Amino acid sequence: MHYAKNILETIGNTPLIKLNNITSEIDAFVMAKVESFNPGNSVKDRMALKMVEDAEAAGLLKPGGTIVEGTSGNTGMGLALAAIVKGYKLICVSTDKQSKEKFDVLRAVGAEVIVCPTDVAPEDPRSYYSTSKRIADETPDAWYVNQYDNPSNAKAHYETTGPEIWEQTQGKITHFVVGVGTGGTISGVGKFLKEKKSNIKIWGIDTYGSVFKKYHETGVFDKNEIYPYTTEGIGEDILPQNVDFSVIDHFEKVTDKDAAVYTRKLAKEEGVFAGNSCGAAIKGVLQLKNHFKKDDVVVVLLHDSGSRYIGKIYNDEWMKKMNFI
Repeated sequence: MHYAKNILETIGNTPLIKLNNITSEIDAFVMAKVESFNPGNSVKDRMALKMVEDAEAAGLLKPGGTIVEGTSGNTGMGLALAAIVKGYKLICVSTDKQSKEKFDVLRAVGAEVIVCPTDVAPEDPRSYYSTSKRIADETPDAWYVNQYDNPSNAKAHYETTGPEIWEQTQGKITHFVVGVGTGGTISGVGKFLKEKKSNIKIWGIDTYGSVFKKYHETGVFDKNEIYPYTTEGIGEDILPQNVDFSVIDHFEKVTDKDAAVYTRKLAKEEGVFAGNSCGAAIKGVLQLKNHFKKDDVVVVLLHDSGSRYIGKIYNDEWMKKMNFI
């Protein structure tokens, strides 16, 4: 009999799917690495499991303990699956800009969810960064995950996502494109691919309101770049240790409107029901179309599922309210 011993054994080995319509104006072979095929419906399952396993091995997470993390939702789901199988409690701290579906899903799988205001500085005691650290300090037998600075995040993608993409493209990949939040995916995959073939281009998709692009280009952390935005899962107002700027060749910014519109286009034109940052990744590739040649092989990683955004991106009233349609 062929079966997985538990849900965690189904993480990874996600499909690579050729895009045919939405990228028709690009003179290259473009494929999507569709991470919603993971059991928690996002790329974050990979690093969530890796971080838990490494914490167990280091003695930081003990039997019956509590996992505490600040999350926009997807990492929380991956941690929830690990917590269920391994017998831990989970407290997720998030922000009020995230979709209601993310919170509902987390509660459905047994997590306690605490919601903090988005529009406060990271060092503000009300921020989700500060709140998650405080809860971890105050909770007995708690382990604070800290996905932004936890090296197991990028390591998970170096060990799994990168090798999968290399094998699936038979080493023919020339460009890897992905949205950047914690930096684990782009840094882990980018490091692996560049070790295999140094001239592969690693492009990060950023959003307006985030510091990444300017910092990468100038070395200046400009607080004037920081302002509220609606795109979920990418961009930051901090510099996570997991962002390895040395493996990233370019950052491309995409507007909130374009991210939302192209997320819906993915569903209607390709049948890929994906999340908010996936539309940003696709639009970023289209903005960079003049950089591609006919024989290039481009892989765009699509981070999560559209099921997390029913009340927002896939809701006409919300889209009209935001003046996106």
